[in-house]
Amino acid sequence: MRLTPYAWSKLLYLRDAGETEIGGFGISAADELLLVEDIVLVRQSCSFASVRFDDAAVADFFDWQVDLGRPPEQFGRIWVHTHPGNSPLPSGTDEATFARCFGGADWSIMFILACGGRSYARLRFRTGPGASLILPLEIDFAARCPAMDRTAWDLEYRQNVVVDTGWGTTSDPPKLASVAATRSSGERLSCSDDLLAYRPRYDPWEDLHDFAF
Repeated sequence: MRLTPYAWSKLLYLRDAGETEIGGFGISAADELLLVEDIVLVRQSCSFASVRFDDAAVADFFDWQVDLGRPPEQFGRIWVHTHPGNSPLPSGTDEATFARCFGGADWSIMFILACGGRSYARLRFRTGPGASLILPLEIDFAARCPAMDRTAWDLEYRQNVVVDTGWGTTSDPPKLASVAATRSSGERLSCSDDLLAYRPRYDPWEDLHDFAF
């Protein structure tokens, strides 16, 4: 699985825009479905440990993408979300959501980026007996992409992310902190520094634990 520098930078920015998880859909290149060119948010209620998409917003997103001429394989197969902690491993809720919402697709990917920088990508497909396997992550610096637009990313975040306070109420996201915000895991790099310092991270335990036929 590969991300363009634009998609990777945008995901880093959205991840660090607040203290909660956030989720969205990966938009694939028309001629290469495992190359993610953009990350798009939908209206969602988020907490430190969960993301809940608004059903009407998801339907509107699908209609919008179809109007743009994209098939579902290009916009509705890669589920992207973040974990505020250091672990990118999917939770039980993640697994249940992935099975319920994407289990009927011919193929789908669950991609998780943790606050600490580690990532997790798993492809599941139903062809033949079906299979599930871990995908390495790469940033394709040779891919063509538009200029970074943090103003647009901030607006997209504010329009779509509602913070679940845990008391049966929600609130708009707090004022965006610096992308280099300090967290319990230590000083965060800026978005551009994260991009330049990126190195694929491999964990053999994850590969063995999550590979299944």
